Amino acid sequence: MTEIDISSQQAAIDEYQGDPGDRPVLRARFEHNGSPRYMLYTIKRFGYDHDHGFHLDLRLVSDELDEGRETVEAKLQEGDADLIDIDYISTARERADGAPIVAFHPYGQTVGGLVVPEDSGIEGLADLSGHRIGVVRRLDKNWILVRAACREAHGFDPDETATPVEAGSKVELTRLLEDGEVDAILQFWQIVPEIVETGPYREVLPMSTLVDRLAGTEADADRPIPVSTFLTSETYLSDHPDAVRGFRSAFRDAVERLQRDDDLWDEIGERLMYEDDPEVVRAVRDRWRAMVVADWDETTVEGMERLFDHLESVAGADALGVAELPEGLFRTELEVEA
Repeated sequence: MTEIDISSQQAAIDEYQGDPGDRPVLRARFEHNGSPRYMLYTIKRFGYDHDHGFHLDLRLVSDELDEGRETVEAKLQEGDADLIDIDYISTARERADGAPIVAFHPYGQTVGGLVVPEDSGIEGLADLSGHRIGVVRRLDKNWILVRAACREAHGFDPDETATPVEAGSKVELTRLLEDGEVDAILQFWQIVPEIVETGPYREVLPMSTLVDRLAGTEADADRPIPVSTFLTSETYLSDHPDAVRGFRSAFRDAVERLQRDDDLWDEIGERLMYEDDPEVVRAVRDRWRAMVVADWDETTVEGMERLFDHLESVAGADALGVAELPEGLFRTELEVEA
């Protein structure tokens, strides 16, 4: 375990913040233990933001919930951020409730994994009934996926036959498992290697398997369905469309770098990861490379829509917190609404 915390990660990022000059500023607010920070650090580290005509003001924030929303969601909707990432089901939920937010680019298939103690009798989804299952929140995408898969394949809803325990943050979720307060957790993917490589725990099932199964894309491993997207406000997109387009280009540059540069991942492990064991760093690196989605088109969005429709038909609108994907949610061409 390293001595890394939010402030030390921020200090590493601040070395490369630079002067915005006359470039438009894009205020990025991202969780201190979320995987986008690897890519965002890369943008700052190599100056890809300035290369593409904007200044990325990157700040790391808490992963705790703010009135039922992720902290980054609250910051975007309250005008304290211009760029965040969350899953598109949450985005749909907030936009349907009137939030003027838009998903303008994919991030990746950022789902988690079902993690249990090594000696647990839980070997798959069919074994969840009667157990206490830790989740960040009941509207978390991982719990939605599990509920849909259990109802479709095993004939029960774990929200009714098991006991979901809301942790409120990824950090608290790990603590619940370590202290034996739950029998299993649905932890976010980038934290799973930290748990299973350093403690007496194992991953029963990656949620990416459920995404592919429910979206009907199991045979197309080269085109993962993105679950998380980058968001901005309608106002920022209208006022600074070139900055948003610039971020999209900087993101692609960072993805290309992270796909090939193993030394950069060693640096990221040393400066940004809470557990810098080489096996953990390699596991995170390889998973990140497999789940990231560098670009999208209408075919990608159609896959996302199919997944949503299937989740809604199996788990129901109550489980998702929204009945349909609202108009204008996705902007594959970054068109600005009049």
